[in-house]
Amino acid sequence: MKHRNVLVFPAGTEIGLEIFHALNYCKEVTLFGAGQNLSNHAPFIYPEYHILPSIYEDSWVERLSSLCTMLAIDYIFPAYDDVIVALSREAHKLSPKIITSPLLTTEITRSKSTTYRLLANKIRVPLLYHNPDEVLDFPVFVKPDKGQGSFGATKVSDIEALRTAITRVPEPIICEYLPGEEYTVDCFSDREKGVLFCGARRRCRVRSGIAVNTITEQLPDALQMANRIAETLDLRGAWFFQVKRAQTGELTLLEIAPRVAGSMASHRVMGVNFPLLSIFEAERIPLFMNINHGIIEVDRALCNRYRHSIRYVTVYFDLDDTLIVNGNVNLIMISFIYKCINAGKTLILITRHRGELHQTLLQYRLLGLFDEVLHIGPEEKKSSYIVSNGAIFIDDSFSERMDVAANCNIPTFDCSMVEMLLNDNAYST
Repeated sequence: MKHRNVLVFPAGTEIGLEIFHALNYCKEVTLFGAGQNLSNHAPFIYPEYHILPSIYEDSWVERLSSLCTMLAIDYIFPAYDDVIVALSREAHKLSPKIITSPLLTTEITRSKSTTYRLLANKIRVPLLYHNPDEVLDFPVFVKPDKGQGSFGATKVSDIEALRTAITRVPEPIICEYLPGEEYTVDCFSDREKGVLFCGARRRCRVRSGIAVNTITEQLPDALQMANRIAETLDLRGAWFFQVKRAQTGELTLLEIAPRVAGSMASHRVMGVNFPLLSIFEAERIPLFMNINHGIIEVDRALCNRYRHSIRYVTVYFDLDDTLIVNGNVNLIMISFIYKCINAGKTLILITRHRGELHQTLLQYRLLGLFDEVLHIGPEEKKSSYIVSNGAIFIDDSFSERMDVAANCNIPTFDCSMVEMLLNDNAYST
Protein backbone atom coordinates (compact mmCIF):
# COMPACT_ATOMS: atom_id res chain seq x y z
CA MET A 1 0.00 0.00 0.00
CA LYS A 2 1.41 3.38 -1.00
CA HIS A 3 1.36 5.89 1.84
CA ARG A 4 1.17 9.66 1.45
CA ASN A 5 2.07 12.50 3.78
CA VAL A 6 -0.40 15.31 3.14
CA LEU A 7 -0.17 18.92 4.34
CA VAL A 8 -3.28 21.11 4.49
CA PHE A 9 -2.54 24.84 4.32
CA PRO A 10 -4.10 26.87 5.86
CA ALA A 11 -5.68 24.09 7.89
CA GLY A 12 -8.04 26.19 10.01
CA THR A 13 -10.41 27.26 7.24
CA GLU A 14 -13.74 25.53 6.61
CA ILE A 15 -12.05 23.97 3.58
CA GLY A 16 -9.19 22.65 5.71
CA LEU A 17 -11.60 21.20 8.26
CA GLU A 18 -13.55 19.34 5.56
CA ILE A 19 -10.31 17.91 4.13
CA PHE A 20 -9.43 16.70 7.63
CA HIS A 21 -12.76 14.94 8.10
CA ALA A 22 -12.48 13.34 4.66
CA LEU A 23 -8.92 12.01 5.11
CA ASN A 24 -8.57 11.48 8.85
CA TYR A 25 -9.47 7.79 8.80
CA CYS A 26 -7.97 6.93 5.40
CA LYS A 27 -5.19 4.39 5.80
CA GLU A 28 -3.47 5.78 2.70
CA VAL A 29 -2.78 9.18 4.29
CA THR A 30 -1.03 10.82 7.23
CA LEU A 31 -2.35 14.36 7.73
CA PHE A 32 -0.50 17.48 8.83
CA GLY A 33 -1.93 20.95 9.29
CA ALA A 34 -0.23 24.32 8.92
CA GLY A 35 -1.19 27.96 9.09
CA GLN A 36 -0.62 31.24 10.86
CA ASN A 37 -0.27 31.57 14.60
CA LEU A 38 -3.87 32.73 14.93
CA SER A 39 -6.81 31.29 16.82
CA ASN A 40 -8.47 28.61 14.69
CA HIS A 41 -9.91 25.11 15.04
CA ALA A 42 -7.13 23.19 13.26
CA PRO A 43 -4.77 22.76 16.25
CA PHE A 44 -7.58 21.02 18.14
CA ILE A 45 -8.09 18.29 15.53
CA TYR A 46 -4.91 17.85 13.49
CA PRO A 47 -2.36 15.51 15.17
CA GLU A 48 0.34 18.02 14.17
CA TYR A 49 -0.20 21.72 13.49
CA HIS A 50 2.75 23.80 12.28
CA ILE A 51 3.05 27.58 12.24
CA LEU A 52 3.72 29.19 8.87
CA PRO A 53 3.65 32.82 7.73
CA SER A 54 0.90 34.24 5.55
CA ILE A 55 1.36 34.04 1.79
CA TYR A 56 1.60 37.84 1.88
CA GLU A 57 4.87 37.69 3.83
CA ASP A 58 8.17 37.53 1.95
CA SER A 59 9.49 34.33 3.54
CA TRP A 60 6.43 32.13 3.14
CA VAL A 61 7.63 29.94 0.26
CA GLU A 62 10.98 29.18 1.90
CA ARG A 63 9.34 28.40 5.25
CA LEU A 64 6.77 26.16 3.59
CA SER A 65 9.45 24.36 1.58
CA SER A 66 11.52 23.70 4.71
CA LEU A 67 8.50 22.33 6.56
CA CYS A 68 7.64 20.04 3.66
CA THR A 69 11.20 18.69 3.61
CA MET A 70 11.19 18.09 7.37
CA LEU A 71 7.85 16.25 7.25
CA ALA A 72 8.53 14.44 3.94
CA ILE A 73 5.30 15.87 2.52
CA ASP A 74 4.05 14.35 -0.74
CA TYR A 75 1.03 16.57 -1.37
CA ILE A 76 -0.21 20.00 -0.33
CA PHE A 77 -3.91 20.83 -0.26
CA PRO A 78 -4.43 24.60 -0.53
CA ALA A 79 -7.39 25.47 1.66
CA TYR A 80 -8.09 29.10 0.78
CA ASP A 81 -8.77 30.75 -2.58
CA ASP A 82 -5.80 33.15 -2.63
CA VAL A 83 -3.52 30.34 -1.44
CA ILE A 84 -4.57 28.18 -4.42
CA VAL A 85 -3.22 30.77 -6.87
CA ALA A 86 -0.13 31.54 -4.76
CA LEU A 87 0.86 27.87 -4.43
CA SER A 88 0.20 27.22 -8.12
CA ARG A 89 2.49 30.10 -9.08
CA GLU A 90 5.26 28.90 -6.75
CA ALA A 91 4.82 25.17 -7.38
CA HIS A 92 8.23 24.94 -9.14
CA LYS A 93 9.91 25.89 -5.84
CA LEU A 94 8.19 23.16 -3.84
CA SER A 95 8.88 19.42 -3.96
CA PRO A 96 5.34 18.25 -3.00
CA LYS A 97 2.62 18.25 -5.63
CA ILE A 98 -0.10 20.88 -5.21
CA ILE A 99 -3.57 19.30 -5.34
CA THR A 100 -5.55 21.65 -7.55
CA SER A 101 -6.11 22.45 -11.22
CA PRO A 102 -3.40 23.97 -13.47
CA LEU A 103 -2.19 27.53 -12.86
CA LEU A 104 -4.13 29.11 -15.73
CA THR A 105 -7.39 27.63 -14.44
CA THR A 106 -6.73 28.89 -10.90
CA GLU A 107 -6.02 32.39 -12.21
CA ILE A 108 -9.09 32.52 -14.45
CA THR A 109 -11.48 31.27 -11.76
CA ARG A 110 -10.07 33.74 -9.22
CA SER A 111 -11.59 36.56 -11.29
CA LYS A 112 -15.37 36.53 -11.71
CA SER A 113 -15.31 38.98 -14.63
CA THR A 114 -12.70 36.91 -16.50
CA THR A 115 -14.70 33.75 -15.82
CA TYR A 116 -17.91 35.34 -17.06
CA ARG A 117 -16.31 36.63 -20.27
CA LEU A 118 -14.76 33.23 -21.01
CA LEU A 119 -18.02 31.31 -20.48
CA ALA A 120 -20.50 33.84 -21.84
CA ASN A 121 -21.20 31.81 -24.97
CA LYS A 122 -21.27 28.46 -23.11
CA ILE A 123 -23.65 28.98 -20.19
CA ARG A 124 -25.74 31.80 -18.76
CA VAL A 125 -23.63 34.30 -16.82
CA PRO A 126 -24.78 37.50 -15.09
CA LEU A 127 -25.14 40.69 -17.09
CA LEU A 128 -22.22 43.00 -16.17
CA TYR A 129 -22.36 46.81 -16.14
CA HIS A 130 -19.17 48.72 -16.88
CA ASN A 131 -20.16 51.79 -14.86
CA PRO A 132 -23.09 53.02 -12.75
CA ASP A 133 -24.54 55.13 -15.58
CA GLU A 134 -25.31 51.97 -17.59
CA VAL A 135 -27.70 50.72 -14.90
CA LEU A 136 -31.31 51.51 -15.77
CA ASP A 137 -33.09 48.85 -13.70
CA PHE A 138 -32.56 48.29 -9.97
CA PRO A 139 -31.73 46.46 -7.81
CA VAL A 140 -28.25 45.34 -8.90
CA PHE A 141 -25.47 43.53 -7.08
CA VAL A 142 -21.99 44.88 -6.33
CA LYS A 143 -19.28 42.40 -5.32
CA PRO A 144 -15.49 42.03 -5.42
CA ASP A 145 -14.13 40.61 -8.64
CA LYS A 146 -11.81 38.36 -6.61
CA GLY A 147 -14.02 37.61 -3.62
CA GLN A 148 -15.46 34.28 -2.56
CA GLY A 149 -18.83 33.29 -1.18
CA SER A 150 -20.81 36.42 -0.32
CA PHE A 151 -17.93 38.38 1.21
CA GLY A 152 -18.26 42.06 0.29
CA ALA A 153 -21.39 41.48 -1.81
CA THR A 154 -24.01 44.22 -1.59
CA LYS A 155 -27.49 44.56 -3.06
CA VAL A 156 -28.18 48.18 -4.02
CA SER A 157 -31.53 49.70 -4.94
CA ASP A 158 -30.70 53.14 -6.35
CA ILE A 159 -27.96 55.04 -8.14
CA GLU A 160 -26.65 56.82 -5.04
CA ALA A 161 -26.28 53.57 -3.12
CA LEU A 162 -24.54 52.08 -6.15
CA ARG A 163 -21.99 54.90 -6.37
CA THR A 164 -21.27 54.53 -2.67
CA ALA A 165 -20.94 50.73 -2.87
CA ILE A 166 -18.33 50.74 -5.64
CA THR A 167 -16.10 52.98 -3.52
CA ARG A 168 -16.21 50.51 -0.63
CA VAL A 169 -15.73 47.22 -2.46
CA PRO A 170 -12.23 46.27 -3.69
CA GLU A 171 -12.10 45.70 -7.47
CA PRO A 172 -15.90 45.96 -7.73
CA ILE A 173 -18.06 44.50 -10.46
CA ILE A 174 -21.70 45.47 -11.01
CA CYS A 175 -23.96 42.52 -11.85
CA GLU A 176 -27.61 41.98 -12.55
CA TYR A 177 -29.57 40.97 -9.46
CA LEU A 178 -30.52 37.27 -9.36
CA PRO A 179 -33.52 36.79 -7.06
CA GLY A 180 -33.99 33.01 -7.15
CA GLU A 181 -32.74 29.93 -5.31
CA GLU A 182 -28.98 29.51 -4.91
CA TYR A 183 -27.16 26.20 -5.41
CA THR A 184 -23.68 24.76 -5.16
CA VAL A 185 -22.80 22.02 -7.64
CA ASP A 186 -20.02 19.76 -6.33
CA CYS A 187 -17.97 18.23 -9.13
CA PHE A 188 -15.07 15.87 -9.67
CA SER A 189 -13.11 15.71 -12.93
CA ASP A 190 -10.52 13.40 -14.38
CA ARG A 191 -8.16 15.25 -16.73
CA GLU A 192 -8.78 12.72 -19.50
CA LYS A 193 -12.31 11.41 -18.85
CA GLY A 194 -13.89 14.73 -17.90
CA VAL A 195 -16.61 15.15 -15.27
CA LEU A 196 -17.00 11.93 -13.27
CA PHE A 197 -19.34 13.32 -10.61
CA CYS A 198 -21.77 16.22 -10.50
CA GLY A 199 -24.10 16.69 -7.53
CA ALA A 200 -26.18 19.74 -6.65
CA ARG A 201 -27.23 21.01 -3.25
CA ARG A 202 -29.43 23.94 -2.34
CA ARG A 203 -27.86 26.62 -0.16
CA CYS A 204 -30.72 27.00 2.32
CA ARG A 205 -28.97 29.07 4.99
CA VAL A 206 -25.74 30.97 4.39
CA ARG A 207 -23.46 32.63 6.93
CA SER A 208 -20.32 34.54 5.87
CA GLY A 209 -20.48 32.93 2.46
CA ILE A 210 -20.69 29.38 3.87
CA ALA A 211 -23.74 27.19 3.38
CA VAL A 212 -24.51 26.21 6.97
CA ASN A 213 -27.66 24.42 5.88
CA THR A 214 -27.59 22.60 2.56
CA ILE A 215 -29.67 19.81 1.09
CA THR A 216 -28.92 17.62 -1.90
CA GLU A 217 -31.40 17.61 -4.74
CA GLN A 218 -31.75 16.86 -8.42
CA LEU A 219 -31.00 20.00 -10.43
CA PRO A 220 -31.89 19.82 -14.12
CA ASP A 221 -29.20 21.26 -16.41
CA ALA A 222 -26.47 21.14 -13.72
CA LEU A 223 -24.54 18.34 -15.45
CA GLN A 224 -24.77 20.09 -18.79
CA MET A 225 -23.39 23.27 -17.19
CA ALA A 226 -20.62 21.28 -15.50
CA ASN A 227 -19.60 19.66 -18.78
CA ARG A 228 -19.54 23.00 -20.62
CA ILE A 229 -17.42 24.55 -17.88
CA ALA A 230 -15.04 21.57 -17.91
CA GLU A 231 -14.77 21.71 -21.71
CA THR A 232 -13.57 25.31 -21.40
CA LEU A 233 -11.40 25.11 -18.29
CA ASP A 234 -8.81 22.45 -17.42
CA LEU A 235 -10.31 21.28 -14.12
CA ARG A 236 -8.80 18.37 -12.22
CA GLY A 237 -9.98 16.61 -9.08
CA ALA A 238 -12.45 18.36 -6.78
CA TRP A 239 -14.10 21.60 -7.87
CA PHE A 240 -17.45 23.29 -7.61
CA PHE A 241 -19.52 26.06 -9.09
CA GLN A 242 -22.33 28.16 -7.66
CA VAL A 243 -25.45 29.19 -9.54
CA LYS A 244 -28.55 31.19 -8.83
CA ARG A 245 -31.85 31.47 -10.64
CA ALA A 246 -32.47 34.67 -12.58
CA GLN A 247 -35.82 36.42 -12.78
CA THR A 248 -36.62 34.14 -15.73
CA GLY A 249 -35.84 31.02 -13.67
CA GLU A 250 -32.65 30.25 -15.63
CA LEU A 251 -29.64 28.95 -13.71
CA THR A 252 -26.96 31.63 -13.82
CA LEU A 253 -23.30 31.24 -12.86
CA LEU A 254 -22.01 33.01 -9.75
CA GLU A 255 -18.51 31.57 -9.41
CA ILE A 256 -16.23 28.58 -9.98
CA ALA A 257 -13.60 27.33 -7.54
CA PRO A 258 -11.00 24.61 -8.27
CA ARG A 259 -10.99 23.25 -4.72
CA VAL A 260 -12.84 21.34 -2.03
CA ALA A 261 -15.88 23.14 -0.61
CA GLY A 262 -16.59 23.17 3.11
CA SER A 263 -20.04 21.61 2.69
CA MET A 264 -18.94 18.89 0.26
CA ALA A 265 -19.52 16.64 3.27
CA SER A 266 -23.08 16.26 1.99
CA HIS A 267 -21.80 14.24 -0.97
CA ARG A 268 -18.76 12.77 0.82
CA VAL A 269 -20.97 10.83 3.20
CA MET A 270 -22.75 9.32 0.20
CA GLY A 271 -19.48 7.94 -1.19
CA VAL A 272 -17.54 10.73 -2.95
CA ASN A 273 -14.39 11.40 -0.93
CA PHE A 274 -13.25 14.42 -2.94
CA PRO A 275 -9.81 14.93 -1.32
CA LEU A 276 -8.80 11.26 -1.51
CA LEU A 277 -10.05 10.96 -5.08
CA SER A 278 -8.14 14.16 -5.95
CA ILE A 279 -4.91 12.53 -4.76
CA PHE A 280 -5.68 9.45 -6.85
CA GLU A 281 -6.44 11.65 -9.88
CA ALA A 282 -3.08 13.38 -9.46
CA GLU A 283 -1.42 9.94 -9.44
CA ARG A 284 -3.43 8.90 -12.53
CA ILE A 285 -4.96 5.93 -10.72
CA PRO A 286 -8.08 4.64 -12.53
CA LEU A 287 -11.09 6.00 -10.66
CA PHE A 288 -14.43 4.41 -9.85
CA MET A 289 -17.18 5.60 -7.52
CA ASN A 290 -19.77 3.69 -5.54
CA ILE A 291 -22.41 6.18 -4.47
CA ASN A 292 -25.34 5.61 -2.13
CA HIS A 293 -28.57 7.23 -3.21
CA GLY A 294 -30.86 9.34 -1.07
CA ILE A 295 -31.44 12.85 0.18
CA ILE A 296 -28.84 14.39 2.51
CA GLU A 297 -29.36 17.54 4.51
CA VAL A 298 -26.41 19.01 6.40
CA ASP A 299 -26.93 21.58 9.10
CA ARG A 300 -23.73 23.09 10.43
CA ALA A 301 -23.26 24.77 13.77
CA LEU A 302 -20.13 23.64 15.62
CA CYS A 303 -20.31 20.17 14.07
CA ASN A 304 -21.93 18.44 11.12
CA ARG A 305 -25.30 16.83 11.58
CA TYR A 306 -27.11 14.89 8.86
CA ARG A 307 -30.62 13.95 7.88
CA HIS A 308 -30.91 11.00 5.52
CA SER A 309 -33.34 8.50 4.08
CA ILE A 310 -31.36 5.29 4.68
CA ARG A 311 -33.06 2.65 6.87
CA TYR A 312 -31.25 -0.31 8.43
CA VAL A 313 -31.69 -2.85 11.22
CA THR A 314 -28.42 -4.79 10.81
CA VAL A 315 -24.84 -3.52 10.47
CA TYR A 316 -21.96 -5.60 9.12
CA PHE A 317 -18.53 -4.37 10.23
CA ASP A 318 -15.04 -5.10 8.93
CA LEU A 319 -12.24 -5.32 11.52
CA ASP A 320 -8.77 -4.50 10.13
CA ASP A 321 -8.36 -0.88 8.95
CA THR A 322 -11.99 -0.22 9.87
CA LEU A 323 -12.47 -0.90 13.58
CA ILE A 324 -8.72 -1.01 14.17
CA VAL A 325 -6.72 1.59 12.23
CA ASN A 326 -2.94 1.92 12.54
CA GLY A 327 -2.94 -0.05 15.79
CA ASN A 328 -5.65 2.04 17.43
CA VAL A 329 -9.37 1.54 17.93
CA ASN A 330 -11.36 3.77 15.58
CA LEU A 331 -13.29 5.96 18.01
CA ILE A 332 -15.98 7.09 15.58
CA MET A 333 -16.76 3.43 14.85
CA ILE A 334 -17.01 2.61 18.56
CA SER A 335 -19.34 5.56 19.03
CA PHE A 336 -21.46 4.29 16.18
CA ILE A 337 -21.48 0.74 17.59
CA TYR A 338 -22.85 1.97 20.89
CA LYS A 339 -25.39 4.14 19.12
CA CYS A 340 -26.57 0.98 17.35
CA ILE A 341 -26.67 -0.96 20.62
CA ASN A 342 -28.82 1.78 22.16
CA ALA A 343 -31.16 1.59 19.17
CA GLY A 344 -31.44 -2.21 19.25
CA LYS A 345 -29.65 -2.84 15.93
CA THR A 346 -28.08 -6.21 15.14
CA LEU A 347 -24.28 -5.99 14.92
CA ILE A 348 -22.23 -8.53 12.96
CA LEU A 349 -18.45 -8.61 12.62
CA ILE A 350 -17.24 -10.10 9.32
CA THR A 351 -13.48 -10.39 8.88
CA ARG A 352 -10.60 -12.25 7.27
CA HIS A 353 -8.31 -11.34 10.16
CA ARG A 354 -5.08 -13.32 9.80
CA GLY A 355 -4.21 -13.50 13.50
CA GLU A 356 -5.95 -15.20 16.39
CA LEU A 357 -9.26 -13.36 16.24
CA HIS A 358 -10.38 -13.94 19.84
CA GLN A 359 -7.03 -12.69 21.16
CA THR A 360 -7.16 -9.57 18.95
CA LEU A 361 -10.69 -8.72 20.07
CA LEU A 362 -9.62 -9.26 23.67
CA GLN A 363 -6.53 -7.08 23.23
CA TYR A 364 -8.56 -4.17 21.85
CA ARG A 365 -11.46 -4.76 24.27
CA LEU A 366 -13.90 -5.45 21.45
CA LEU A 367 -15.23 -8.73 22.82
CA GLY A 368 -18.95 -8.87 23.48
CA LEU A 369 -19.87 -5.97 21.20
CA PHE A 370 -21.28 -8.10 18.39
CA ASP A 371 -24.33 -10.31 18.08
CA GLU A 372 -22.41 -12.55 15.68
CA VAL A 373 -18.78 -12.92 14.56
CA LEU A 374 -18.02 -14.34 11.10
CA HIS A 375 -14.36 -15.29 10.61
CA ILE A 376 -14.16 -16.19 6.93
CA GLY A 377 -11.43 -17.61 4.73
CA PRO A 378 -9.02 -15.49 2.66
CA GLU A 379 -10.72 -16.30 -0.66
CA GLU A 380 -14.32 -16.13 0.49
CA LYS A 381 -16.51 -13.20 -0.50
CA LYS A 382 -18.12 -11.24 2.29
CA SER A 383 -21.17 -10.72 0.11
CA SER A 384 -21.86 -14.47 0.35
CA TYR A 385 -22.45 -14.16 4.11
CA ILE A 386 -24.59 -11.03 4.17
CA VAL A 387 -28.35 -11.19 4.59
CA SER A 388 -29.29 -8.04 2.74
CA ASN A 389 -32.74 -7.33 4.18
CA GLY A 390 -32.41 -4.05 6.10
CA ALA A 391 -28.59 -4.23 6.26
CA ILE A 392 -25.69 -1.87 5.69
CA PHE A 393 -22.00 -2.72 5.32
CA ILE A 394 -18.93 -0.85 6.62
CA ASP A 395 -15.46 -1.68 5.28
CA ASP A 396 -12.34 0.33 4.43
CA SER A 397 -11.80 -1.67 1.20
CA PHE A 398 -13.31 -0.18 -1.96
CA SER A 399 -13.32 -3.57 -3.71
CA GLU A 400 -15.19 -5.15 -0.79
CA ARG A 401 -17.77 -2.37 -0.83
CA MET A 402 -18.21 -2.67 -4.58
CA ASP A 403 -18.73 -6.45 -4.29
CA VAL A 404 -21.31 -6.10 -1.52
CA ALA A 405 -23.11 -3.22 -3.24
CA ALA A 406 -23.33 -5.17 -6.50
CA ASN A 407 -24.33 -8.54 -5.04
CA CYS A 408 -26.39 -7.53 -2.00
CA ASN A 409 -27.80 -4.20 -3.20
CA ILE A 410 -27.34 -2.50 0.17
CA PRO A 411 -25.70 0.80 1.18
CA THR A 412 -21.98 0.55 1.88
CA PHE A 413 -19.75 2.91 3.82
CA ASP A 414 -16.08 3.56 4.47
CA CYS A 415 -14.79 5.13 7.67
CA SER A 416 -15.09 8.72 6.43
CA MET A 417 -18.79 8.22 5.66
CA VAL A 418 -19.84 6.89 9.08
CA GLU A 419 -20.20 10.35 10.61
CA MET A 420 -23.49 10.59 8.69
CA LEU A 421 -24.76 7.52 10.56
CA LEU A 422 -23.39 8.69 13.90
CA ASN A 423 -24.65 12.29 13.78
CA ASP A 424 -27.99 11.82 12.08
CA ASN A 425 -31.67 12.47 12.32
CA ALA A 426 -33.30 10.22 9.72
CA TYR A 427 -36.22 11.45 7.67
CA SER A 428 -39.49 10.11 8.99
CA THR A 429 -41.32 7.72 6.67
